[in-house]
This record gives sequence, C-alpha cells and structure tokens, in this order.
Amino acid sequence: MQRILLFFKNRVRFDRNELAGSFGDIGTDLPLILGIISATDVNVASTFIMFGLMQIMTGIIYGIPMAVQPLKAMAVIVISQKVSAAVLYGGGLVVGIIMFFLAISGLLNLLSRIFPKVAIRGIQFGLGLSLSIVASTKYIRGESFIDYVLPAVAILIIILLRNNRKVPASLIVIAMGFVYAVISGLNYSKISAGFVVHTPVFRAVSIENIIDGFLILAIAQIPLSLSNSVVATYQTISDLFPDKKVSIKKIGITYSIMNFINPFFSGIPTCHGTGGLVGHYTFGARTGGSVIIYGSMYVIIGLFFADVTTEIIKIFPYPVLGVILLFEGLGLMLMIKDIAGKRDDLFIALLVSIIAANIKYGYLLGLIVGSLLWYYFEKRKIVDE
Repeated sequence: MQRILLFFKNRVRFDRNELAGSFGDIGTDLPLILGIISATDVNVASTFIMFGLMQIMTGIIYGIPMAVQPLKAMAVIVISQKVSAAVLYGGGLVVGIIMFFLAISGLLNLLSRIFPKVAIRGIQFGLGLSLSIVASTKYIRGESFIDYVLPAVAILIIILLRNNRKVPASLIVIAMGFVYAVISGLNYSKISAGFVVHTPVFRAVSIENIIDGFLILAIAQIPLSLSNSVVATYQTISDLFPDKKVSIKKIGITYSIMNFINPFFSGIPTCHGTGGLVGHYTFGARTGGSVIIYGSMYVIIGLFFADVTTEIIKIFPYPVLGVILLFEGLGLMLMIKDIAGKRDDLFIALLVSIIAANIKYGYLLGLIVGSLLWYYFEKRKIVDE
C-alpha cells in the first residue's frame, strides 16, 4: 500500500496549478469532439466517457501532463465527409495496429534517431502557427462587442499572470467564461432534466469496417501521427521534463492501447500530441494530475449529461477556448528559441513549419525535407572544414 501511495505521490498532484493546467488543451479537443458528434452517428455518452478514461489512464501511466487528443486528420475527414461511426471505429483500430507494429519492431526508435531536432522544432512551430491561426480566425470571431471584450480581457489576464503559481491565469479565464455563460442564458432546468446515467456501449468492429477505415481514414492519419503524436511528442517530453526517461516505444505502445480499447466501447480514436502537452504545461501542469482532472470532466459529462451536452458546453464559450488555444500555439512556437541563433537551423525549422502548416501530409513531408536539408548542411560544414 505504501508503495502505491509513493508511486502516486511522485507522479500525480491535485492542486490549483494542476487544475489550471488541466484546461490547457480544451481549445483543441472540445471543438473536434463536438464536430465529430454533429457529423456522424457516434454514441455521445461513450465518446465523452472513453475520451476521459484515456486521459486518466495516461496521467497515471506517465506521471506528466501527457495529452490525449482526437486523431485530427480522421476528425477532419469525418466532419467534412460525414463518415459513419462504424468506419471511424475501424479506422481507429487499424491505426492502433499499425502503430503497435512500428513500436515493437523498433522502427519508431529508428525514426527518433534519424530525424534531427531542428526538423522537430519546425513541426512544433508549424503546429503552433496552425493552432494560433485557427484560434484567431475561427474562435475569436468578433461577431458582437462581447466577442472582442471577452478574449481581450482573457489575453490580458494570461499575460499579467503568466507563470504565477499562486494565482493561475487559466482558472480566472475559465471562471470568466462560466460567468459569461450564466449571463447569456445557461439553461439550468434543461441541464437538471437531462441528468441521466449512461455507460459506454460495447460494439463489434467488422473486417469491412477495418478495411474502409484504413482506406478512408488511416492512410491520411498515419503521417500526422508519426510526426506530431510520436516523434514531436517524444522531443517535447525531453524538452519540458528532461528528468523523465520516456521512450518513443512507450509512446507508440500507449497510443496503440488506446486505439485497441476505444473502438470496442464506442470511443473515438485518440492519440498523444505535442500541442496538448505544451498546452497543459503552459497553464501550470507538471504532473499527471492535470490530465486526470481533465479526463474526469469528460467522464462526468458522458456519464450524467450526455443528453444535454449542447447546454453543458456553453460553460466554455468559443472566445475563451480560442484564447486558450492561442496560447497553446504560442507555447509551441516558442520552443524554436534554442535554435534561433543558428541561421541554417532557423531556416530549416521555418521551412519545415511552412510545409507542415500548408501542405497535405505536410507534417511528414516537412520532417523529411528538414532532415535532408540538415544532413546536407552538416555534410557541407565538414567539407568546408
């Protein structure tokens, strides 16, 4: 028992900073989840419950704010093309199988040695740029006066309280969003009437679902997962938690486990992500406690409020989500600072970021182009010497 308590003491804390950091990735996750729910026939309760449970699982396993996110490429295809839930679950399962093979075969370890840090910095910068653009153009839309005032005040609070461990900025910003929701007409009677207990729904995944999921979804997802979910996340852990010895193989295996479990309990496919990790860290999280808190929120929504999610999520207004997403993006972009003084490295990283943010399969393509350029410049330096 003492060993168990010691294990959790070193890896999980529940305090104001972990609570503040727990909201660091909500600007990315919640809109994608809601988009999937509105576009296809997924089970709402299972979607929230399983997404929350995956957060809790990784918080315990890693002991750091290891983010769990919806698979973005899959989510975009599902939302834009109205792909069925059955195909989505099949795609999640096949992605898990592919990633498991890459992890246990040692190919992920090989990739981590091949891709230089400068290429990873470009991926991080490109993802941060993309998130910041989405935040400023899609979430902070300025459709009314309050849509300007709310994000402006939130940004000011985050800047003034940045790195303040006693008064975490995100808690004040989230509280502002809640007050705004109350003032703008949060329907308490609808929420209380919708209080119904739900549990995850078990379902089978057919071979046809797996084949369709591979062709329609997985082929588009794998390049993004390799670059962002695995390679860049591995580098980000090394940057933010240098004392934590997390192998790239472990990241690949936990990625796989999530997608072995989710499809059979009607959960959407999930991955790890460098942006989510930076988002949690930026707002104060330092242990697995933050993602456990964050995951518990989704579990509670799924268990008890699945029938009224449209009302519940009003607690998190889009302008507030946009500000949180904006600072998640800025946190990623700032990771380029350690190569800013090296002209060749900065050039490569910025080129990779442009490719990643603007081209189909840009994350994988950017990694390849950036790596080739770095090896070329390094070889040229040797020749010149």
